[in-house]
Amino acid sequence: METTVFLAVIAAAALHAGWNALLKIGLDRFLTATLIQIGAGLVALCALPFVALPQASAWPWIALSALLHIGYNFFLARAYQYGDLGQVYPIARGSSPLMVALLSLLFLQDGLSTMQLLGLLVLVMGIWLMALRGGQHKAPQGAMLFCALMTALFIAGYTLSDAMGARNNGDALSYSLWLFTVNGVVMAAVLAISRGPRAFLQLGPHWRGGLAGGAMSMAAYTIVIWAMTQAPVALVSALRETSVVFAVLLGMVLLKESLRPIRLLACVVIAAGVVVMKLA
Repeated sequence: METTVFLAVIAAAALHAGWNALLKIGLDRFLTATLIQIGAGLVALCALPFVALPQASAWPWIALSALLHIGYNFFLARAYQYGDLGQVYPIARGSSPLMVALLSLLFLQDGLSTMQLLGLLVLVMGIWLMALRGGQHKAPQGAMLFCALMTALFIAGYTLSDAMGARNNGDALSYSLWLFTVNGVVMAAVLAISRGPRAFLQLGPHWRGGLAGGAMSMAAYTIVIWAMTQAPVALVSALRETSVVFAVLLGMVLLKESLRPIRLLACVVIAAGVVVMKLA
């Protein structure tokens, strides 16, 4: 992986952890997640005049990704009802790279060297180490674990969908902006159907946070989509999950969540996996 792509994905990881911290602050996690997705859609909408329409072959992937993001937002919000940021986030984000690695070999024919695979495995081990003793509970609880793993499944699905869509489109920025616009419309429709039109009144007072979180979410994932057109999807998927380190720091500083020695050890293991992946 080229250094430019490597550093860009690390920056995306920090942005992604930032908007996930906003999720935990909201009183209603699903409303907060929906607000951020609508905010991202509005920001993307403003930029549409400056990009081309996606190729016809990209639209099915945009539609599929928008549907998968519904499941992702739903289960992520539910998981935060059962566990803290420092535990939910590592399980949800750390379980998907191995799924992506396997499926990308089958559908994208992205090959990995032995050292790249080793680095990926070490990174994932560090993420899971952080989660096992990372939260207020001694170990992941049943309901939280189920929701976090379902979140991981949807992450793997939309990651592969967007990699294939962006590669077919030949323009990562165009693909991403149209994806976020469509996703914003879809999530607004889901909110109207599930909570009723009055739910939008609850979002009004928080529009500034929604736009800020939406812009962070869009910027982070746009970088990732571009990176997946430049490097193997499995490597990009694994590297962006260094966001768990940023999430732990945000959880400690903003949300007053505990920082235990096991988390520090996990950060060292994650860093070791990143180094191996970069040097491979």
